[in-house]
Amino acid sequence: MLRNKKILITGGTGSFGKKFVKKALEYEVKKIIVFSRDELKQYEMAQEFKDPRIRFFIGDVRDKERLYHAFDGVDIVIHAAAMKQVPACEYNPFEAIKTNIHGAQNVIEAAIDRGVKRVIALSTDKACSPVNLYGATKLASDKLFIAANSYVGDKETRFSVVRYGNVVGSRGSVVPFFKKIRHTGKLPITDKRMTRFWITLDQGVQFVLDSLQRMCGGEIFVPKIPSMRVVDLAKAIAPECEIEIVGVRPGEKLHEVMITEDDARHTVEFDTYYVIQPEFPWWSHEYEKYGKSLPEGFKYASDTNTQWLSIEELRKLVKEI
Repeated sequence: MLRNKKILITGGTGSFGKKFVKKALEYEVKKIIVFSRDELKQYEMAQEFKDPRIRFFIGDVRDKERLYHAFDGVDIVIHAAAMKQVPACEYNPFEAIKTNIHGAQNVIEAAIDRGVKRVIALSTDKACSPVNLYGATKLASDKLFIAANSYVGDKETRFSVVRYGNVVGSRGSVVPFFKKIRHTGKLPITDKRMTRFWITLDQGVQFVLDSLQRMCGGEIFVPKIPSMRVVDLAKAIAPECEIEIVGVRPGEKLHEVMITEDDARHTVEFDTYYVIQPEFPWWSHEYEKYGKSLPEGFKYASDTNTQWLSIEELRKLVKEI
């Protein structure tokens, strides 16, 4: 799939971007372009990755003209750039809209006009029945990428979305935060009932690569991943610490959902993942021939998941980071 291909990843200096680049370099890729707006992070990443196939491109997804230059000759785009911090999006709403929605449309238009073959956009469980602006902007982004398949015309560009939950140890996640403050003897938990989907960076990158191989254009791919209780994570990281209940923050859910009951009606289940199919007249791929339809009333939520991580399993995952 990646052999002799020119790949570009937006937001390429983030946790996912660095792990993706490391994995992609194992294949016989022609070139990997790291597109991001932070020159310091690009400099630091350049010191870590010395491979001559990597190029660093300063730019912002808000700047369509810059994307046009960056996408020249590119075969595959992984769109990982986004404003992701819930409080930052709540406090700077239009900034989140400009990056997560306008930026998504810029990526779409540049990809079509530049003849990019495949585009996968990274989404989040927070885009499913969103209660905060981050989730709302990512839902809009998902809709834009899926609908983009409607107007590619006779061009070969295809767009799909990958949606998954919290990434273990990613920058800004709760794991490094808990580790940082464990010396205080207290760990703040919003609510003892809170649950989250959990995936490792390696698993997330591999799922994107698998989805690149499978995609026809128009799907939202959702991996089957375990849930965990946030209070169990705190006990796994710092069992000696006192748990302090601080209350649910603005824009925060008790539980996350990746497939709603409404989406489940046009979702197909496979052994390790789900495919949410688009509801458009042009969609003709019959996933039902290979997977199975979901039962009436199905919802894929972190609190009703059938897979759970124990405290010991969480402790092992955290140590591996």
